[in-house]
Amino acid sequence: MKPMKPARLLPFVPAHRLAARAEEKSWLVDELWSDQAVGLIGGEPKCCKSFLALDLAVSVASGTPCLRRFAVTRPGGVLLYAAEDSAPIVRQRLEGICAASGLALEELDIQVITVPTLRLDWEADRSALANTVASLAPRLLILDPFVRLHCVDENTSGEVAPLLGFLRELQRKHGVAVVVVHHAKKGAAAARAGQALRGTSEFHAWGDSNLYLRRDGDEKLTLTVEHRAAPSEKPRLIELVQSGQALALQLVNPQDQAPPPEPISLDQRIIGALAEATAPIPIAELRSKFRIRNATLYDRLNALTAAGRVVKTDNGSYRLAG
Repeated sequence: MKPMKPARLLPFVPAHRLAARAEEKSWLVDELWSDQAVGLIGGEPKCCKSFLALDLAVSVASGTPCLRRFAVTRPGGVLLYAAEDSAPIVRQRLEGICAASGLALEELDIQVITVPTLRLDWEADRSALANTVASLAPRLLILDPFVRLHCVDENTSGEVAPLLGFLRELQRKHGVAVVVVHHAKKGAAAARAGQALRGTSEFHAWGDSNLYLRRDGDEKLTLTVEHRAAPSEKPRLIELVQSGQALALQLVNPQDQAPPPEPISLDQRIIGALAEATAPIPIAELRSKFRIRNATLYDRLNALTAAGRVVKTDNGSYRLAG
């Protein structure tokens, strides 16, 4: 008689031995988006959902406050797929937001997926997206909008849940925050923000951090924030403002608005990092710190070296001159 195999048990640990989450890393963007959270930016058409998603992208990639108000705790690279807007429009919008924050788009690690179609209900596309996330290791993945990412019935939980489950798997495996832009139901202005989302209730239940945009009449645009594991801030009025080349969302109330940021050039950031360092910094460390393209970083380092402000050491690291 063959001996019976022991019953398989799932791994477990006592609750007091669970890994603690460092308080300073609980936010990706203070008050707006939890660290490594999945969630939605929801709202009816023409409520600036894509502008808000791109504002998050610029802020996370640059480390500057989102909406010029909400500090970024963990800056890093961003991977973006904009299914409804052409490449020139995406670039124009990103440049306008950069202008509002005193930034240069070419200095930011924002990678844009350029395939004409990306389907989360196709295994080949899911695999390609997972491989891209693994390769780039972004801090934030933005998919805009969900309706262009599938051909399933959004009202059927059994069809939507596997797609959201795949995005949750990406988040857990790669430590990436995931933002999905999603539409609200028509005529749902009286419903709670989360209940106004189009399709199954899986969408509302899935999100760790959700942002909702609603327009009251033709003018007032309200931003509502909702978190699974943190208090939600009061709703805020925001507006889309054009100022020269800058076109970006901003808070309406002056008391909610931080002072306009002073533009900080890449040269200034490099000089500052080298000034704080106690030893020459390797190029790879600078690249990781600023999350910019190698070509851009080499160009500025060469210019600073030629100007006598920076010295390249024999082993290829950099330090301040003098």
